Amino acid sequence: MKLFIGLGNPGPRFDGTRHNIGFEVIDRLAESLNIEMQQSKFKGLYGTGIVDGEKIFLLKPLTYMNVSGECVGPFMDYFQIPEEDMLVVYDDLDTLPGKLRLRTKGSAGGHNGIKSMIAHLGTQEFKRIRFGIGRPTNGQAVPDFVLNRFSKDEQADVMDGVERAVKACEAFVHTSFDKVMNKFNG
Repeated sequence: MKLFIGLGNPGPRFDGTRHNIGFEVIDRLAESLNIEMQQSKFKGLYGTGIVDGEKIFLLKPLTYMNVSGECVGPFMDYFQIPEEDMLVVYDDLDTLPGKLRLRTKGSAGGHNGIKSMIAHLGTQEFKRIRFGIGRPTNGQAVPDFVLNRFSKDEQADVMDGVERAVKACEAFVHTSFDKVMNKFNG
């Protein structure tokens, strides 16, 4: 069993923003695995499927980013999904747009969605793909920056990053996360 979670904010206003890159990866993964995201539970939109005999859950918490754990914790409890089978994808200010940083554990690093997940799960030991969105320039405030869209100059790198993140998720269905990290980090 595997659970793939993409973090973001619900609603069309946030579609395509830097903060919603986790949603974008999950949407693309759903297309790739032919999993329909039409079910809802615990303030989240999800879909399920079977890939090579493995049950797969895809989840987008619709609680808003800062309280993502309110969805993820109960969802994992209900479906009895252990933390070692979970992989979360979210935006990372400290990485260049489109670059990936895969980790098996770690602190929230200032990311409120991850802070909420750690609080609700009671652990920071869960697999993650930190998707680079870059840092604001020209004195732009971080909240404004993460709720803006990528520039035209960043689009190619971001689309490449989305495809690499999807491939990393797919690889995790078939192999250890250590091998996935070795192949997709950087």
